Amino acid sequence: MKAIQKGFTLIELMIVVAIIGILAAIAIPAYQDYTIRAQVSEGLTLAGDLKASIAEYMAQTGSWPADLIEAGGAATAAATDKQGRYVDSINVTIGTIQIVYGRDANSKIHVGTSGTTSRLDIQPFVNLNGDVVWLCGNANPPLNGNDDPGDGVVSTAVATSLLDKHMPASCRANFGGA
Repeated sequence: MKAIQKGFTLIELMIVVAIIGILAAIAIPAYQDYTIRAQVSEGLTLAGDLKASIAEYMAQTGSWPADLIEAGGAATAAATDKQGRYVDSINVTIGTIQIVYGRDANSKIHVGTSGTTSRLDIQPFVNLNGDVVWLCGNANPPLNGNDDPGDGVVSTAVATSLLDKHMPASCRANFGGA
């Protein structure tokens, strides 16, 4: 009689281990980038109310708010008043929202490309209808958008230091604008 083989051979087990290793080598960096983008999104969520305040300020005054206080913050508002688990501070300078990452953020975004703390800027523009549209990070400026609402004061230039792969798609270079 013939003996029936039970179990796997050593070669079969080694092939399975190699396949699992290859899959892990691909999945771990992809998952890390996904978690970093989720951390960056926290800053955009925290800045949501400021976007509305800046748009309202511009509609009422015809200019960009100079700082966080003019953008609707309390009389003693400070950039560190708006913090999250991954966001160190959120500030406003001539209409532009500046999100600084730190605290528990992944080390790839906690320290930016220049060796300093990473920052994501969201710059306001006014379109032909007078609506405020936003330029996030390294995206292309909005079509027919003007960073001067008509008072001669231009919103501050964007100084984003995050890598494109760590930002939401709407904030990456070559995105079509808002």
